[in-house]
This record gives sequence, structure tokens and C-alpha cells, in this order.
Amino acid sequence: MSKIHDYDGPILEIDKLSISFFTRLHEIPAVMDFSVKVAPGEAVGLVGESGCGKSTVALGVMRDLGKNGRIVGGSVKFKGRDMAALTDAELRNLRGNEIAMIYQEPMASLNPAMRIGRQLMEVPMIHEGLSEHESYQRALEVVTDVKLPDPERILRSYPHQLSGGQQQRIVIAMALMSKPSLLILDEPTTALDVTVEAAVVELVKDLGQKYGTSMLFISHNLGLVLETCDRICVMYSGEAVERGDIETVFNNMQHPYTQALFRSIPLPGADKNSRPLVAIPGNFPLPHERPPGCNFGPRCDYFQAGLCDKDDIAMEDVDGDGQHETRCLRFRDIDWSAPITLAETKTKGDIGRVVLKMDNLKKYYEVAANALFGGGEKRVVKANETLSFEARESETLAIVGESGCGKSTFAKVLMGLETATDGEILLDNKNIEQIPIEKRDTKTVADIQMVFQNPFDTLNPSMTVGSQIMRALDIFGIGKNDAERRTRMLELLDLVKLPREFADRMPRQLSGGQKQRVGIARAFAGGARIVVADEPVSALDVSVQAAVTDLLMEIQRNEKTTLLFISHDLSIVRYLSDRVMVMYLGHVVELGSTDEVFSPPYHPYTEALLSAVPIADTHVTKKHIVLEGDIPSAMNPPSGCPFQTRCGWKSRVPGNLCEEEVPPVRQLTPGHQIKCHLSDEELATMEPVIKLGQEAAE
Repeated sequence: MSKIHDYDGPILEIDKLSISFFTRLHEIPAVMDFSVKVAPGEAVGLVGESGCGKSTVALGVMRDLGKNGRIVGGSVKFKGRDMAALTDAELRNLRGNEIAMIYQEPMASLNPAMRIGRQLMEVPMIHEGLSEHESYQRALEVVTDVKLPDPERILRSYPHQLSGGQQQRIVIAMALMSKPSLLILDEPTTALDVTVEAAVVELVKDLGQKYGTSMLFISHNLGLVLETCDRICVMYSGEAVERGDIETVFNNMQHPYTQALFRSIPLPGADKNSRPLVAIPGNFPLPHERPPGCNFGPRCDYFQAGLCDKDDIAMEDVDGDGQHETRCLRFRDIDWSAPITLAETKTKGDIGRVVLKMDNLKKYYEVAANALFGGGEKRVVKANETLSFEARESETLAIVGESGCGKSTFAKVLMGLETATDGEILLDNKNIEQIPIEKRDTKTVADIQMVFQNPFDTLNPSMTVGSQIMRALDIFGIGKNDAERRTRMLELLDLVKLPREFADRMPRQLSGGQKQRVGIARAFAGGARIVVADEPVSALDVSVQAAVTDLLMEIQRNEKTTLLFISHDLSIVRYLSDRVMVMYLGHVVELGSTDEVFSPPYHPYTEALLSAVPIADTHVTKKHIVLEGDIPSAMNPPSGCPFQTRCGWKSRVPGNLCEEEVPPVRQLTPGHQIKCHLSDEELATMEPVIKLGQEAAE
């Protein structure tokens, strides 16, 4: 443990760092004039959109820029030593021993053919020369520290036998094996469920305190940074644009980009009709197309020609004490407290008749118990269990729950990619649950369309954007000839607010947000009446999320679409949905209007989901609930209530009712149903999970 406390200056000191990548033709600057310090035991958040250079900074610290990347200016000092002066052997000793990095995708750091225990033991055996027995004891201690159940069994397991959240904990354990002084976390929770994310973040904070580790936390999630970090550095297009401690930057932001980021995320109180999110106009500049002067200038509300577009802009001290800095020439002229001027207040379309009805839908899969080699007895996976709800014209129904709760299975049955095991799906009072997609008529296929989570996977890389939309029009029988289809395709590009010249572009020439718009245009090609949006914004940056969400809302208003919005991000659900359905392990555990589901009494699982959502607002207080354990397997669900193995309220139900009986569905108020054994008296004692400033003060 001694090495953490043997230095009292900054653990990491990055000063005016510039990093470029070199192609055959030219130099592409990725990071310019970037400075940040991390003090002992401090967590610093590095925030910005994709492509702003956050990960490049981390790789620059690790000296891992590949053969094309080079540091072209500035310095990186670790515990006062200039890392450029270190030999390869010294660098190797530093990496993994004193500086450890945790990546976004846990499986990228784990060897699939090696048991977990062996992978963990390698670290102290290589770096510290410990014996096999000592290394095993250290591995056992760290796996216990990262709160994994049955550590001995985990050490005997292979990576594929663990869930995503467990894999990420193992990667954290591996990083902590040599008790590093600096931990660099690059979006470590992006691929995880919100409840698992909450547990991992809690874990990282506790371990940082226990081991005294300093942290550089890279994220695009402002709420996560608020919950984990002491100070924040906001990046835009390769530069730091604002630096300071968390409270100061969140409550007294002094850069237009920081302000624009906050306006594009759905904080409590935002409303899709009266207080819509404000997307950042324009697009992120490519590294070789940066504007003169301020990089954010072309997208900034406060841009002043002749001033903001002349020379390079340096960081300026806001209060004169060096604690809060901004890269903005006009920060003293801007009225930061001025309310947002809304372009227009949107009016909500009237919710119409029921267009889709599900009644006791069940979807079971039969799988071999020995899935690897087949054979053996058959096991049943109950992916959906008695699912009942209705969806109306112009309504947004959000479907919420963790991975494995059956959200996507139900979407597949609705789309006709799977057929139901039991129960009914009625589209305009016609049964479609047993009709696979290849037997559905063109109108039914066109009526129910899907927008997927990852726009990269759904576009054909060898076809232009226009031809992909025209192909959908052709399949739906729209337009008599190519000329008519081309006209309609251009109208669809207008609908999703893409320039018409994008028709001739290839998918690789588009950003993530632009690809998602093409996916939406294609879904609406046949005049879709029901659109299943499966996590449609989770792979996008926050500023792009606002624009895509707003686009979906606007199309819905004009086309009277029914939107089934599948998500685990409750902030966006609260912002855009009319009703919410909460699913757990194939069951609907709560269903009601958004206001009802977001205020007590809740189902205990809804309560835990709400507590897990990171909120980027210093005036919000949250009840703290961390769910223990992982979601049970649908192949081997618990007896009784599906949630009873993780429920914090179970002790308030008399006897073994929760373990023995599936709770009945009951109506709390007309339209608000819950599946829980808690008595009305117990439910009445529930307090709100999220309190805004005034409520919290009381």
C-alpha cells in the first residue's frame, strides 16, 4: 500500500498536451493545448461528446497511441516524473502496476480461454513477483471487495459464464490487483444496465476511498460525473473548454458549450410540450475542418464575428483564484441566468383510439439444458409471462426494465420475427400473434416498424442512403415507378431533417445521429402507425439524443404514430412518455401514466430503478437504493414473486407469501396497476425517490 502515499504533489499533471495522428497525406490534430491535474485521492471527470479527444488523452497518458499517433507538444507527468523520459521497461512497469485503465467493453480486457482466477493472479505474479498462493489470496480479497457473490466459484469461472456487470467488476478487480495510484476509467458503465451501473459506480467510489486511488473518469454522462467526481473538465473538439470543481461548474457554468450540454439532457422538470429539450444546432467539426478561432463558434448562441473567429483562444481564470477556468472570450458579457427562449411551445396531439392490444401474451423458448453441445433434457425459458396492455393512437408507451426482462422478446413477437406461445396480439382488432412476418400482408408489415438501438448495424454499408429508403418504399408498394419513389424518399429526408444531398451518401459518411435519422426515415417509409423504438438514442451523444428524441416527437405529432419506446434510461422516459410499463423477468410489475409511475407508491423494483438513474442536477436529492445481486435467469426463475430475491421490502410482507405465490395484478387507481404483495398501508408509507431543491429542503 505504501506506493500510494509516497508522493504528495499531483499524481497526474498534464500540461498543454497536444496529440496528432499522422496519415500519408497530413497531420490530424486530435488534442490541442490540453491541461488537467489530478491530486492524490481525487476523482476528475473528463466530459464531452464522441470524437472530442477524451480517450486520446487517456491513451496519451498510457503512451499507447499506436504507430500513427504522436505527442507533438506539452508534457505528461506522473508523480512529478516526465513520462516522455521513461524507458520502455519503466513504462511497462508503470502500466498495470501504478496506472491501470478500465475500458468500456469488459470482454476486450478478458481472455475468453482463461479462468478468471488465473487472469487476476497474473498481475501480482508479473508485477510484484508474488507466489501463486499469495496471488490467489490477493485475487480472493479483491473479488470480495468488488462485491461478487461466491468469490471462489467466480475465480474458477470463465468470462463467458458471467453477466456483463460481473465481467466489468472483474476488470475493475484486475485493475485494483496491484493497488495502483491512478485509475483511468474510459466510459466503464456504458454497456451496463442502469441498476448495475449504479452498483459499479458506488463500488468505484468506495474502492477509491479504501485504496486512496486517484481517478480520471471519462464519460459523456454528466449525472454519473456528478455522482463520482470531485472536479470536472469539459472537452470540445480536442480542447478543454471549462475546468473547475463539480458544484461550481454545474451551478455557475461559464462556457456556452457546457450550457448547451445541460440544455440537451432531460433533467426533472423538463417537459416535451411546454419545456422541450434544446438540441445543439449544427454538427461536431471533424478534426481537419475545425473553424478559425473558437471551435464551438459555428454552433454557439453568443458567437460574435470578428472576435470569436480570429485567433486561438486561451483558457481564462473566471474568479482570479485559478479554481475555475473557461475558454471563452465573452464569458463576462453573457447573462448565464437568462431563461431559455423557446422557439415554440409544442402542443400534444390528442390520444386517440386503441390500435394495439395485448392480452395475456406468453413467449416461452425451449432450449437444451446443455446449451453448448445440445442433447440432455430440455429447459423452458419464460421470456414473457402474461403480458397485457393497450396502446393508443398518438400515444408514447415506454417499456422499461433491465437486460433480460423480456422487452426485446415482446418486440420480436409484435414484429412477427417470433410467434407467441399463448395469448393474443390485436392490431385493429385483428389477431396477428401467430402470423410470422413472411406471411403478413404488406400493410401489416408497413404498419408496425422498428427503430433499432445501433444504427450502424441496420444500414447496408454498400448502398447509398437514398437507395436504402427507396428499397423500403418498393417493398411497401409505394410509388408507381422509381421517379415517384425518389420524390417520396426526398420528402422522408426532409421529414427527418437531413439535407437532400445525403441521398447520394454512403452510411460510412454519416455520423451516428445522422444514421439513426436514416433508420427513422426508413421506418416511416410505409406510413408506419406503430413504431417500436428499441433504445433508439442510447448509442448517441447527449446533444444528438435531444435532436433525435425531438424528431420522433414531432413526427408523432404530425403522423399520429403510436410509439412503443423501449429503454432503461428513466430520465428520457419521464421526458417523452405518456404511459410507462415496467418489466421484470418477463412480468409486467407496474403499468400506469408517467406521473403515476414516477411518484409513490411504486412497485419496489420501480423504486430501485428510479434511485439508480444518475441526475446531473446538484439541487436534486435521491433516496439511495442499490440492488443486491444480479437478475435471475429466465431459465431458472425464483419461485413466487420474480423480484423477491432482490427486494428490500420483502420483510414487510407476512409469512413466506413473496417466495410462494406470484402476486396478483391489482389496481392502485384506475389505469395504474401493480404486481406486488405489499399491503395498501405499506405502499402508502413510500416516500419519493427523487426530490427537487424545494422539496428536498423541506
